[in-house]
Amino acid sequence: MTTENQAPSARDIPDRLDNRVRSVLLSWETLLLLVAVVIFIVNSFASPYFLNAWSLSDLTFNFTEKAIIALAMALLIISGEIDLSVASIIALASTLMGLAVQYGADTPTLVAIGIGTGLLCGAFNGALVTGLKLPSIVVTIGTMSLFRGLSFIILGDGVFKGYPKDFGFFGQGYVYWVISFELTLFLIFAVGYFFLLHRTSFGRRVFAIGNNEVAARFSGVRVGAIKFVLFCLTGAMSGIAAVLLTSRLGSTRPAIAQGWELEVITMVVLGGVSILGGAGSIIGVVIAAFIMGLVTFGLGLLNVPGIVMSIFIGGLLIVVIALPIIYRMARRTAS
Repeated sequence: MTTENQAPSARDIPDRLDNRVRSVLLSWETLLLLVAVVIFIVNSFASPYFLNAWSLSDLTFNFTEKAIIALAMALLIISGEIDLSVASIIALASTLMGLAVQYGADTPTLVAIGIGTGLLCGAFNGALVTGLKLPSIVVTIGTMSLFRGLSFIILGDGVFKGYPKDFGFFGQGYVYWVISFELTLFLIFAVGYFFLLHRTSFGRRVFAIGNNEVAARFSGVRVGAIKFVLFCLTGAMSGIAAVLLTSRLGSTRPAIAQGWELEVITMVVLGGVSILGGAGSIIGVVIAAFIMGLVTFGLGLLNVPGIVMSIFIGGLLIVVIALPIIYRMARRTAS
């Protein structure tokens, strides 16, 4: 006599463990980790300065500010939306912080202005997308020009300097030995976003929206409200990145963070987040951020021109987006 809910047999348990181990080993995150290790080894042979502790610390400044934005961007893309204005939000936030310095603003005020500007810009994008039902790619292309244009109007070809001395800690300070404040902040945010996306009902709703927005709405998910929150999060993280970048550079120019939106999106897509929405992980994005940092820092040590790095990043984005499509086409042809 059998029952419907039988306990797993002794044979089933090892089989399940084998399946889990196999799925982990064959996951995109594991492949990224192997790629990161290979790049690390190649860099160590390519330059005698790479393995220096302070050089590795400097490496983290190559990606932490962008990676902080990528964490929020990952959730936004999983939901089926995108924000191309993040670099311009950095420019506007940095410009307003620089303007405030001219009137004697202190460090807490500057931080509040930077994050607040990012939050307001994100809310503006979110309102246009969720309120007026406009496509996010169109909206954020428009606000990309709008926010950057406002920076040029305020500052022109000039530069803002004279930031308070203690303001420099955010982008130049160290928490312990070679561990920078920026890297520490990024890792804290990474843990927070991991739990938000993979361990909460909010994260499950984000995946549901990305997989099938209509079904999610009929299931009672407040699609508009969640997307609005995601745009606000992306804007706020851009504001935080503006504080870190401005602090690290010690000055503000309207062309600050030019082209960063491409690198942020490349990190997200390289991390395994589907550009079509509905799939992805924070762990993948974190590993992809380290890979981007390793690659750009390694090329920098070899004195590779910046334009070559831009070509590489653009090509990498195309390849990563095209690979899943090519793979699906190959499977259909084979079947």
